[in-house]
Amino acid sequence: MARNRILVVEDDEAISRVIIKNLIATGYAATPVYDGQEAAELVERDADFDLALLDIMLPGMDGLTLLAHMKRRGIPVICLTAKADLDSKIQGLRFGAEDYIVKPFEVLELLVRIEKVLERTGKMLQVLEVSDLTINLMERSVRKNGREIPLKPMEYDLLVMLAKNKNIALSRERLLHGVWGVDFVGETRTVDVHIGQLRRKLGLENHIRTVSKMGYRLEDQP
Repeated sequence: MARNRILVVEDDEAISRVIIKNLIATGYAATPVYDGQEAAELVERDADFDLALLDIMLPGMDGLTLLAHMKRRGIPVICLTAKADLDSKIQGLRFGAEDYIVKPFEVLELLVRIEKVLERTGKMLQVLEVSDLTINLMERSVRKNGREIPLKPMEYDLLVMLAKNKNIALSRERLLHGVWGVDFVGETRTVDVHIGQLRRKLGLENHIRTVSKMGYRLEDQP
């Protein structure tokens, strides 16, 4: 199964582990590096990364110098840094970063930013796979063991949102805003009804987990 490859250049091993764990759980292929010079040497040998998460303060080579190496190799970059001042943000963006996120950050926010950068730069894979389902984003089609299953538009959009955040718990409110939009007037019960339809139509009873008093999580393994 093809997966987007993400390079994580972060010298704080605890932060790196959290990022890597969540990227892998969501379905990305993630490679950690803890030193700027090592990261530069790695991309000279292997530039087949779809995105790099890049800390600014790094040993070996600073993040802004490393950013230039990434850009030359055609790798989009999101800068991760503890520097919250405006000048640092502007400098990172002027050096060619696609986005900038200040530590500490919520993992879900980082995942959304990654998705947006992959989409904007044309790096996002157009096929998602979960269990025995294949979701083709270009066709807006869903196949189960090769057989196409027709879904209503909102059912499809809900499935895609769950699949893009695989193994991540999403609240009903976030699913409502992400699928129906912030201007939707209605109850979170709408989400429950559509989840029931997805479970029934796609045989996902053991894959879409209810998270008590919160929402739902789509898991690859039952």
